[in-house]
Amino acid sequence: MEFLVDMVTTVPDGTTEEAIADIRAREADRSRELAAQGTLLRLWRPPLAPGEWRTWGLFSAPDEERLEQALATMPLRVWRQDTVTPLSPHPNDPGRPEGAR
Repeated sequence: MEFLVDMVTTVPDGTTEEAIADIRAREADRSRELAAQGTLLRLWRPPLAPGEWRTWGLFSAPDEERLEQALATMPLRVWRQDTVTPLSPHPNDPGRPEGAR
């Protein structure tokens, strides 16, 4: 299954720039690992308000429980609120394999 995940991060007041840089670096490393495993397929940056941290991600997992397990391994999750939308194939999807229903 594929899932669209809207990830909104709120950095706690008083967090040092060093701590932010550290967690962002660890998040990037973990994102690369999830991509290599085929769990993280794509990331987008939607239009942002000043100071807003928000990312849209396309993930693949057998089910929502396995997706949650993957999301829980991401370092920024401690500061992040995720909204998960399960995606279903559309019959008119131009990227859909021939013969798929």
